[in-house]
Amino acid sequence: MYDSVTETCMEFPSRSDLDDLIEPQPLPSFARVRYEPETTRIDDPAAAARSEVADLTLSTLDPGARVAVGVGSRGIHALDEVVRAVVSTLDDRGFEPVVVPAMGSHGGATAAGQREVLAALGITEASVDAPIDATMETRELETVTVGETPTTVHFSTAALDADAVVVVNRVKAHTNFTGPIESGLSKMTVVGLGKQRGAKSFHSTAIKEGYVETLEAALDVIREAVPLLAGVALVENFEEETAHVESVEGESFTDREPALLEWAYDEMPTLPFDDVDFLVVDELGKEISGAGMDTNVIGRYRVLNAPDPETPNVKLLYVRGLTEKTKGNGNGVGLADMTRQAAINQLDLQKAYANALTSGSIAKIQLPVVAPDDEFAIRASLVALGGYDPEAVRVVWIRNTQDLTEFRISEALIDELPATAQVVARERLAYEDGTASFEAWNNDRP
Repeated sequence: MYDSVTETCMEFPSRSDLDDLIEPQPLPSFARVRYEPETTRIDDPAAAARSEVADLTLSTLDPGARVAVGVGSRGIHALDEVVRAVVSTLDDRGFEPVVVPAMGSHGGATAAGQREVLAALGITEASVDAPIDATMETRELETVTVGETPTTVHFSTAALDADAVVVVNRVKAHTNFTGPIESGLSKMTVVGLGKQRGAKSFHSTAIKEGYVETLEAALDVIREAVPLLAGVALVENFEEETAHVESVEGESFTDREPALLEWAYDEMPTLPFDDVDFLVVDELGKEISGAGMDTNVIGRYRVLNAPDPETPNVKLLYVRGLTEKTKGNGNGVGLADMTRQAAINQLDLQKAYANALTSGSIAKIQLPVVAPDDEFAIRASLVALGGYDPEAVRVVWIRNTQDLTEFRISEALIDELPATAQVVARERLAYEDGTASFEAWNNDRP
């Protein structure tokens, strides 16, 4: 038996501890690329949302009825403008809108944290001119059996206290599964407005019995118990701009979402390569993707019972840091093979653990190898590829998985660029105190 316990913090090796383990490697030359596939775009998403809400049939509501507007997904183009338009249109029609964060366990699964997330998205009581009810309290609606698993369906008390519910969300590919409905109105209703308890119950069952099956079963319960009026569905293009806005009646979510999802897949940002040796991602964050990095871009789900996407095939992935807007929620760092000390220093483990434990995707918060800096991380990764050849290695370097209009590639990939991409500059990788940067080089080459 110990007489005392000494509490220590984990310390990762410094450069001086590791430098002798791996020799410096010759670096490939790089090209900065501009990638611009053809897209559709709406110039004024707020006006489109206003028109869609104005056309909704609201005859079942009495004047002055309270309408809960579920909001919360990250990284949506002009989300603050769209929400303001939805709220103001409901107000103009004689109702009393209240914004309810619909984001499951995000923000550390606290009311203050969810308000903070909304504020980071530009949504405050002042900006939308409506109250925000961020309580995490839920009510158990019913327990249903999905497959062989009993599942308790929870729903936000703030939304239940309203006379009607409207949700605003982007329809897009999910980061854990594929199916006729993925991220969108149905998922926001079930998981987002289920708050932490509902999100945990949903994911626990979905991992075993299937995401679509669990969504459909829970949504049926909610429709019976909740005045689910409508959803405002948003579809985005390759450049993460609004391509389509559409109001969908509450009873039609699962009927309409498959077609909207197909549209979203056609417009979705992806890499123009099927095989990548080494992918470098500058930043991950919850406003970029629920998984920190869009798993459809990096080719990794890492979810129990869910096969990874067939493409792209990325051998090694290095993530360099977190966005400021993610507020320390580094959920998704476990999708990488390598990170650096600077990224670890940004982590708020309480927020990240709340997210990962609620979703059941615990692999997404496991720590990869932690390098002291960029220089050693890149050196170690190139060696780990085996048989490294700087002239043949297939490297892609992106800012994040949302912004793929401009990125860098190693020389070996230039001849595989599609017609919608072009080289805008030749560059080489340099280091200053171990931190990577790019500088112009050899731009007289064809």
